[in-house]
Amino acid sequence: MDALTLLSGDAQTFLDKVWASRIHVHQADPDALVQLLSLDDVDRLLTESGLRTPALRVVKDGSICPAASFTRSATIAGAPLTGLVDARKALAMYDDGATLVLQGLHRYWAPLTTLVRRLELALGHPCQANAYLTPPGSQGFARHSDSHDVFVFQTHGHKQWEIVEDEQEREVLLEPGLVMYLPTGTPHSARSQHEASLHVTLGLNRLTWRDLLQQQLSTLLAGEEYDAPLPAGYLTDPGRLARALPERVAGIEEAIRALDPGAVVADLSDSFLTDRSPALGGGLRDRALLAGLDDETPLVRRATSACVLRAGTAADDRLHVLLGDRELRMPARLAEPMAFVRDHPRLVAGDLAPWLDLQSRLVLCRRLVREGLLRIAR
Repeated sequence: MDALTLLSGDAQTFLDKVWASRIHVHQADPDALVQLLSLDDVDRLLTESGLRTPALRVVKDGSICPAASFTRSATIAGAPLTGLVDARKALAMYDDGATLVLQGLHRYWAPLTTLVRRLELALGHPCQANAYLTPPGSQGFARHSDSHDVFVFQTHGHKQWEIVEDEQEREVLLEPGLVMYLPTGTPHSARSQHEASLHVTLGLNRLTWRDLLQQQLSTLLAGEEYDAPLPAGYLTDPGRLARALPERVAGIEEAIRALDPGAVVADLSDSFLTDRSPALGGGLRDRALLAGLDDETPLVRRATSACVLRAGTAADDRLHVLLGDRELRMPARLAEPMAFVRDHPRLVAGDLAPWLDLQSRLVLCRRLVREGLLRIAR
């Protein structure tokens, strides 16, 4: 099941809700959600993983607790290590009613890394993941609103949410299996019930038309002619500035009309598809198996990688392959075999025989494994 379907049910219905900025609640598979981050997983992260701040934040009575209250120092090979989470202190604060917030889980917890990357590739907007562990009968933050959209899903216990929509208060009781979408700016608060509550929030940082247009205008205004000072004396003779302004505006209008929409979109998507954080789980194991890769070795597309192909230009006729965290440049003759790789989540090197000889297709597949696009199937 893809990320958007898991979180929202019908993808088109969700997108309609998103762009209409409406709250959406969806029943999903409880087991699938719990497997993303269970209470036992959080236990291990807190007590066995060597977690450091700011990966953990502690909130009590609506206030963020100082990191010194739940961290300690240590050394590794004589080098100082600061901000190390002291599990004993953190659990004591939890016992005292504090909420433990695991931040940036998409950077270090593999199931959420995969989910977030798939969500980013489906939507084209940057995403992030946090988790909130709240003791029974407690509330972390007072009513507030977020500067980004969020998906919320429960993986342990229940949490009562109070939400304001269209100036009307609404209550939603989240339990494992329920997913809720809250648009940017939705006022909300939440309280755990008779047992501990663990929920995950996936933040969706919208890229807006304003962002895109401001970026283009900023580029257009980078010319030296716009660094010239305003005419002296305009305070007492406003006409000096008013007479010069239409010429500047006309220049911007002309530059805007000359924009190539296709190039603007390509620049935006290329930037997005080359600056995500690498997600290369299993890469070491794959390298250990590379020497034995042959024409029948089963290969799978890595779930966290994109595979977007761009044709080269007259000045650079190479094939550009966007992986999400980087760009590969290949000979243009590899366009058809790479299109096959893009369109087939499972394959073997032998599938590329219509385009490449044995040695060439093995070289290509080995490179794609090293680059993180393909994995050697277990």
